[in-house]
Amino acid sequence: MAGSIQDRWFRTETDGNGKTTRVKTERHGTGMRYRARYFAPDGKRKSKSFEDGQKRLAEQWLSTISADVARGQYIDPSAARTSFKEFAEKWLASQSGDPNTRASMTSQLKLHAFPRIGDRPLGSFQPSHIREFVTQLEASGMSGSYARVIFSNVRAVLSAAVEDGCLPRNPCNSRTVALPEMGARRVAPWQPERVFAVRGALVERFQPMVDVGAGCGLRQGEILGLSVEELDFDNGTLHVVQQLKQSLSVPVFAPPKGGKLRDVPLPDPVVDALKAHMKLFPPVEITLPWMRAGGQPVTKRLIFTGPQGGHLWRTSVNEDHWKPALAKVGVIPAAKSREHAAAREHGMHALRHFYASVLLDVGESIKAVSEYLGHSDPGLTLKVYAHLMPSSRDRAREALGRALRPGGPTL
Repeated sequence: MAGSIQDRWFRTETDGNGKTTRVKTERHGTGMRYRARYFAPDGKRKSKSFEDGQKRLAEQWLSTISADVARGQYIDPSAARTSFKEFAEKWLASQSGDPNTRASMTSQLKLHAFPRIGDRPLGSFQPSHIREFVTQLEASGMSGSYARVIFSNVRAVLSAAVEDGCLPRNPCNSRTVALPEMGARRVAPWQPERVFAVRGALVERFQPMVDVGAGCGLRQGEILGLSVEELDFDNGTLHVVQQLKQSLSVPVFAPPKGGKLRDVPLPDPVVDALKAHMKLFPPVEITLPWMRAGGQPVTKRLIFTGPQGGHLWRTSVNEDHWKPALAKVGVIPAAKSREHAAAREHGMHALRHFYASVLLDVGESIKAVSEYLGHSDPGLTLKVYAHLMPSSRDRAREALGRALRPGGPTL
C-alpha cells in the first residue's frame, strides 16, 4: 500500500541491545490518534487523521486513495472542499479571449449561479443538485435561451474543475440532467410589407441597413462594421469578415460571432441600394482596436457612419432610429418620451429571420441557409427555422395527386 499509518499516541524506541519497545508520546490520550499519510500525484505529502479505534478505517481510506492514484482518478480532498464560487472566481480571472464574453459570464454567474449553488463544495456535486438548479432557473421566469446560457456557464466551470482534479466527473453531463426548456415560442418572420415600411420610416442615411439585413442576413454588428473591402460587386458576393462591437464599453473591430467568416450572395437590389448610399454618404476611414481595447489598430472604410463621420454606436442606432421607426409604423407603441417600449423580438435581428424565411420558402437547403447566416451548426438553424420550411406533407400530397390522376405518370 502506498503511504503509511502513523500512531501518534505511541512511538517505537530501540535500546542499545537492539530491543524495541513502544513508548507513550506526549500526545497520548488526546486528539486524533492515527494519521494516514500518502504522496499525491503532484509529489506533495497529504494526510488525514482518525480517532482512537479507527485504525482499520484509516487503512481502508488509504487503500482507496492509493487505488484512485493508480487509476488516475485521484481527487485532492482539500480541492474538493473548495466551493463552486471560489473556484469559479479564480477560473474566470484566468480566462483570456474576448473580455466582453468574460464580463458577461461573470455577471451571469454572480446573478444566477452563485446565489443558488455558490457555497456548495465541488466534491459534493451530484446530478440531483444540477437538476434542482435547472428547475430553479425555469421557475425564475427567465427565457429558456437565457437559462441555457446560465447552465452552459455552470457546465464550463465544472468541466474546468474536473480537469483540475477537484471532482471526478461533471454532473451537468449526466444523462438524467436535461437542459432548461426553451419554451414553445416560434420565430414569426416579418412580411415584406413591414420590412419596406420600417425602411421607409428610417432616415435616408440608415435605410440601406435594412437592405443589407434583409437581403444578406447580416447581424447588426456586422452591418455597423460593413466596409468597402467586403463588397465584391463584380461577383455579387459580400464577404462577412468583421463586426463592430464594444469591448468593455470601448468600440472595436472583431471577427463575426463565433469567428465564422463567410461569403453570402449579394442581390442586385442590395447592390443598387449600397451604390446609391455610397454616392450620397461616401465611406469613411475608421481606425479602431482589433478584438479588445488596446488591441492592434485596424483601419476600415465603413459604409455606415454617423452624421459627424464617426462610427455608429449600437445603442444610439437602436434608441434614436430603429425604435422610433418601429413606433412610426405601429410595430411597437409610440413613446410619450424618448424611452420606447422594449422591442427584443423586433430588433434588427428580425431582418435575419426575414432573410432565412425567404430562402427556406423557395426551397434553399438548411445547410446553405446555415452557412449564409454564419451559424456554427446546421442543427441550430433547423431548430430555429424548421417550422418555416415548406411542408413535406403538402409536397407529398401534390406529387401523389399528379401520379394518381388519370393520364398521369405511370406507377
